[in-house]
Amino acid sequence: MSNPLRGEVLRLYKNLLYLGRDYPKGTSYFRERLKTAFMKNKDITDPEKIKKLVDRGDLVIKELEALYFLRKYRAMKKRYCEPEH
Repeated sequence: MSNPLRGEVLRLYKNLLYLGRDYPKGTSYFRERLKTAFMKNKDITDPEKIKKLVDRGDLVIKELEALYFLRKYRAMKKRYCEPEH
């Protein structure tokens, strides 16, 4: 893939791997799913399709960040707020 978008794809993969460390089902589960998703699309050479897939990956990053933020918020709320009866 000697494509100008190669750097973007690698950046996306590295960011997703980093975010996968805290995935609720485990790091290995996330890593396998990530690898499968990237390998499924490895033969795509059209720059427009690659750009769409990278944008979709960025959306997944935002969703993961929201998931982690919500989990941290719930843990803090449970820890510091009184339970409502």
